[in-house]
Amino acid sequence: MTVASPYQPQDEMSLWWLGEPENPALIGRLQFTQSLRGVGLRYDSAWLRHGFALSEDLPLRDHLFLPTTKDSAAGAVDDARPDRWGERIIRAFDRPVRLSVMEYLYFAGDNRFGALGVSVSDNTYRPHITGPLPKLPDLGSIEASIAEVFAGAPVNEHLLRLIKPGASMGGARPKALIDLAGTQWVLKFREEGESTDTPLIEHATMTLARSCGINVAETKALPLRKGHAIAVKRFDRVANKRIHSLSAAVVLRACAEDLSYPTLALWLRRKGSVRTGQATQDMRELFRRMVFNILIDNNDDHEKNHVVQMDDTGSYHLSPAFDVLPTGQALGFQQMRVGTLGTESTLENAISEHNLFGLTYDQALAEISRVIRCVDGWETHFRDNGVSESDLIQLRTQIDRPFLRQQRLGWLKIN
Repeated sequence: MTVASPYQPQDEMSLWWLGEPENPALIGRLQFTQSLRGVGLRYDSAWLRHGFALSEDLPLRDHLFLPTTKDSAAGAVDDARPDRWGERIIRAFDRPVRLSVMEYLYFAGDNRFGALGVSVSDNTYRPHITGPLPKLPDLGSIEASIAEVFAGAPVNEHLLRLIKPGASMGGARPKALIDLAGTQWVLKFREEGESTDTPLIEHATMTLARSCGINVAETKALPLRKGHAIAVKRFDRVANKRIHSLSAAVVLRACAEDLSYPTLALWLRRKGSVRTGQATQDMRELFRRMVFNILIDNNDDHEKNHVVQMDDTGSYHLSPAFDVLPTGQALGFQQMRVGTLGTESTLENAISEHNLFGLTYDQALAEISRVIRCVDGWETHFRDNGVSESDLIQLRTQIDRPFLRQQRLGWLKIN
């Protein structure tokens, strides 16, 4: 079967390693499992001899690894699926006869997140072709095409390539891939019905996080007819290489750990590079991100919004932060467990298990104080980045509400 042939439902496909895209290597066979409506993996014999375990729940054994939950894929393969926006585009435009995890994996094409690829052939890597990436002059057409998707209107055939499946981890926000000066960026737009310029707010939040000492993905705010889009530079592509990347959802479930910041820190200590000190740096960085998310009122810090990446030695490190912005919900709890008080969005909770991040109490205090002083200047920073006064008024009700503002002021006063 060739890529040009009409797609017919496949119960088996092949999984490929694309760390060096010009030399793809067969990892194994993907198998559709009817009972779980998911996709399992069996390693190829050559990969068993010369490859590596894609995640801890996929050890190098001649065995069919099944997904642990319905409508998912086994281990690391689950991170190769498109995000929710990508799934929406596949349903609307590719319209496969059967709609399952296998189809989502296949129709995500060659630009999926990370270094895995899906092919209908065992002999040659033959992905679903989605066409060349759009460029900056296509920005207006991308915006118009997304509006047509929301309206349920037909999208012109030659514009479909502009909004093919997104490459980011998680999320239903409209997005596309774009080529900026030969580099791939994820282009994100506001959701239908949003009253605030969310993409510009995200850009301002990401750059604020950088000033707090957090390693964040590079972003650009791109003006539209109304509001902005945000371009986020892909961190799973470095020169001509693709980086094996796993979400916290995959790594923590693989070792049967709870979805929490402290357990992710312990995983980084176990799987990170101790020799270079990277593991220690990442654990401290994760603590800093947790505190920043609490104080900026980012409650969308779920396990898909934290990623680790494998280096050439097989060790893992924390990826740049992404999808960081105030969520506008003022919930008072985070998506992942923070400390002994569960998911509660308090600094007391954040410092409660400081030792699991490799920090002394005094070191944790210093990190919290650093982030507080940085976040205190959020409004000036946002205004300097072009966030409108009307959006600032709304943001104040979240970031400066008594629950968070009193924590910032009180913590500095006491400590």
